[in-house]
Amino acid sequence: MEAKYQIKKITVNSEIQELQISWADGHHSRYPLEGLRRACPCVFCQGGHEKMGAPVNPEIFLEVSDRNRSITRIQQVGNYAIQIFWNDGHNTGIYRYEKLRSMCPVENGVI
Repeated sequence: MEAKYQIKKITVNSEIQELQISWADGHHSRYPLEGLRRACPCVFCQGGHEKMGAPVNPEIFLEVSDRNRSITRIQQVGNYAIQIFWNDGHNTGIYRYEKLRSMCPVENGVI
């Protein structure tokens, strides 16, 4: 697997509502939690099987919410994804590393 898609470190900063990923190629991603929750890749959140795999508009990370999101746990899925357990009880989204990197708001110039 390319270094671009290998995670070295994941940090959740609840104070600033952000998930941060350090990638093996040296890039550092910052994902506001509200946008990451809205970008959940599960079939329920995506609105059906026919909408699965659609690209995420990185501007989703600019949307502001009055909700206080938090991640209660992150679990690695094989060597290709993470599963995020949210404080609202949702946990069915499997975030593939390639998908996370492609929607990175830093790399896409959104934040």
